[in-house]
Amino acid sequence: MSLWEYANPRRFMALSAAVLPWTWGLAIALCAVGLTWGFFFTPEDFRMGHSVKIIYIHVPSAFIAINAWFMMLVTSLIWLIRRHHVSALAARAAAPVGLIMTAVALLTGAIWGKPMWGTYWEWDPRLTSFLILGLFYLGYIALWSAIEEADQAADLTSILCLVGTVFAVLSRYAAQFWNQGLHQGASLSLDKEENVADVFWLPLVVSLAGFVVLFLALVLLRTRTEIRRRRLHALTLRDRLA
Repeated sequence: MSLWEYANPRRFMALSAAVLPWTWGLAIALCAVGLTWGFFFTPEDFRMGHSVKIIYIHVPSAFIAINAWFMMLVTSLIWLIRRHHVSALAARAAAPVGLIMTAVALLTGAIWGKPMWGTYWEWDPRLTSFLILGLFYLGYIALWSAIEEADQAADLTSILCLVGTVFAVLSRYAAQFWNQGLHQGASLSLDKEENVADVFWLPLVVSLAGFVVLFLALVLLRTRTEIRRRRLHALTLRDRLA
């Protein structure tokens, strides 16, 4: 069976209905274990004290905020190339989740930044590009809402997604592009010297996995809602024309 068969709304609805309860269960379990482990069973950091524990929310939310946009990029390209409606609706479904994760990452970063930097905000390259990414999320959501014709909205938002990808990349790699700014290096890295200590790293990985599965559950749920909304709209138009 081809993967593209699940671009059919009926097949997608059937598959997602079967997968969604398991996805929710796994997301709740991983988040509960990771956050409980991180907040209650890890020591203070010798430099950051208890404030280090905010990484269990900040790092996963920032990771999802950036990679949600990349997921939207892939599904937008599928829409532009193959015109599969489910892919366009999946991109639309992911945008509010990405926006919320961006807001959480900015808020938790500000809370961490005040005791560590002495300020809630700094025009650091990574922070600035991350803020701009949040504005692109807002613009993407607003553009979907402003255009009534669904296919035209999908086309224009897909193009906007391509442009916004620049800032998603900058948000991820700003620290490597510019050797300046207050923002610390990556907490999770292929470079072992850059990683946080194992006592913090292990629960962080569990929390990150939980946020990833939670994102998947939310996108599946919202995509199902978008499909139902489109069906209802089609039925309403048919009744008006009848």
